[in-house]
Amino acid sequence: MKNRILIVDDSFYMRTMLKNMLTDAGYEVVGEAANGQQALEMASATRPDLITLDVILPDNTGLDVLKGIRMEQPEVKVVMCSAVGQEVIVNEALESGATAYIVKPFSEEKVLEIVGGALQNQGSSSAEA
Repeated sequence: MKNRILIVDDSFYMRTMLKNMLTDAGYEVVGEAANGQQALEMASATRPDLITLDVILPDNTGLDVLKGIRMEQPEVKVVMCSAVGQEVIVNEALESGATAYIVKPFSEEKVLEIVGGALQNQGSSSAEA
């Protein structure tokens, strides 16, 4: 069975790039959300195995969305993807339940390595620059 992934990013370009990377690697992208409200609704409706989540969204912060997702679906893996790489934000994301944190710009290899690791690794967390 394919792993099901929800992509959350306010940038259409970034969502498309991630979707292409993930579908080419054999994952099933079950949805794309451009803001926090859509992310919470789609996460609830699609029940993905993993969510890629931007930190900066137009209506909310990715950290708030992460906390909302964690309350409803504590088992889902969440990989934060952001141009914001300050240690305090990375640490807060990991402490709030993110499985991993990728700083943009990132390579396809890095995304697939982190996503694959997050899906295989039940319950560990890591940050990647």
